[in-house]
Amino acid sequence: MPHLIAVTLLWAFSFSLIGEYLAGRVDSDFAVLVRVAIAAAIFVPLMRWRGLPRPLVGGFWLAGALQFGITYLCLYRSFTVLTVPEVLLFTVLTPIYVTLLDDALARRFNPWALVAALVAVGGGILIRFERLEGDYLLGFVLLQIANATFAAGQVLCRRLLTRYPTELPLHRFFGHFFLGALVLTLPVFLLFGNPAKLPSTTVQWGVLVWMGLFATALGMFWWVKGSTRVDAGTLAIMNELHVPAGLVVNLLIWNRDADLPRLALGGSVILASLWLNRLGRPSRKPQLG
Repeated sequence: MPHLIAVTLLWAFSFSLIGEYLAGRVDSDFAVLVRVAIAAAIFVPLMRWRGLPRPLVGGFWLAGALQFGITYLCLYRSFTVLTVPEVLLFTVLTPIYVTLLDDALARRFNPWALVAALVAVGGGILIRFERLEGDYLLGFVLLQIANATFAAGQVLCRRLLTRYPTELPLHRFFGHFFLGALVLTLPVFLLFGNPAKLPSTTVQWGVLVWMGLFATALGMFWWVKGSTRVDAGTLAIMNELHVPAGLVVNLLIWNRDADLPRLALGGSVILASLWLNRLGRPSRKPQLG
């Protein structure tokens, strides 16, 4: 749980940083590519190629392509038609995707986890629901693709680490995750990127480097590691905490208007969903790694 909470705080800054400094100014495909390249540069030199189960390696490549490649390519594009609060609103469905995908892979159905995820989604909607205007349909579709692929990637990593345990620490093979993302993000930039919209200021480059080092490299590593230490229901709910965290950051740093009572109420509902999920857990907490 501490890993997931720390990453939630890291990612809370990401939404505002993208919206304030990158969206509409820096080519979205290039921004994603830089984040992946920085993270790969950190983990690939530490990486082992031999002695690992092939399904584990192939699964991490697939998870990287899903959870970072497709997810972030869609996420960055959504900022061209949506505001930061609207992006946060349309990401509230991620917990449901996590719960349903985990149950589908396990060939079971956990009603407690699904109910808890729905309650968490309700808390996110309480915080951010408002009348939408403008061309938001495209943004909604892009973010549902991002939600689904982000959920699929984290569920896949969690199950791979459970099914193929290894004595190697995670950082010795986590580079495969970012190589999988790089295989997708590099050709996408070469095919669709706009060289005329590369970063032009020190601030823009600084934001990309910060996000590559912390939100991407450290954030994804901690998130995958933390996902193996909680049950699927808790993992689903933790996907919702970015909504209040992201809005608090947006409010405190950029002084954007926020309905504090709604923020407090929705945040309380999300936290209550963690307690609700605990009710449906087995008496013995599963140890996944």
